Amino acid sequence: MPQSLLRSALLLIVALIVTAFAPTLQAQEKLSLDPAHSEVHFTLGDVLHTVHGTFHVQQGDIDFDPASGKATGTIVVDALSGQSGNATRDRRMTKDQLKAPTFKTITFAPAHFTGNFSATGDSSLKVHGVFTLLGTPHEIDVPMQVQVSGDQLHATGSFSVPYVQWGLKDPSTLMLRVNKEVQIDLSLTGTLNH
Repeated sequence: MPQSLLRSALLLIVALIVTAFAPTLQAQEKLSLDPAHSEVHFTLGDVLHTVHGTFHVQQGDIDFDPASGKATGTIVVDALSGQSGNATRDRRMTKDQLKAPTFKTITFAPAHFTGNFSATGDSSLKVHGVFTLLGTPHEIDVPMQVQVSGDQLHATGSFSVPYVQWGLKDPSTLMLRVNKEVQIDLSLTGTLNH
């Protein structure tokens, strides 16, 4: 085979490989959360009333591939930031239930998602990942509603945490019976970098 023909064939093969992988390379997205506009809400019911509260997101950076559904990164929540409108209850929650002086953060590390991510408008996704509480990892699935406008992304999602089963102290007393699961509602806002 003449040298020029071999060179042309190799260039054609390289061009085909680059073309085949170009969409994958360009499809990678990076989401940087805005802690000032991101919160974790919780709801815990008992026989007398329902407690609502929030935790602050410290930081969150997620890389994901819309084509494959793969994701990496971590969302970090400040375990010391829990507020429910009652200072005594919040101190007990922080110290006794969450052991926040020792376990200062609660994290979620996404691994992959299913559903079609839309670069503009709305998407419904299910995100699978590892939720770490009291230093112990738990695999969970979180249904998410995602809205993208320009480079801004807003996502909401909900899931339940069986906190007693996962090792947190049951705050129930003889007179007060508290649900054994807490409802978590996410409100996350950030910037997409292509």
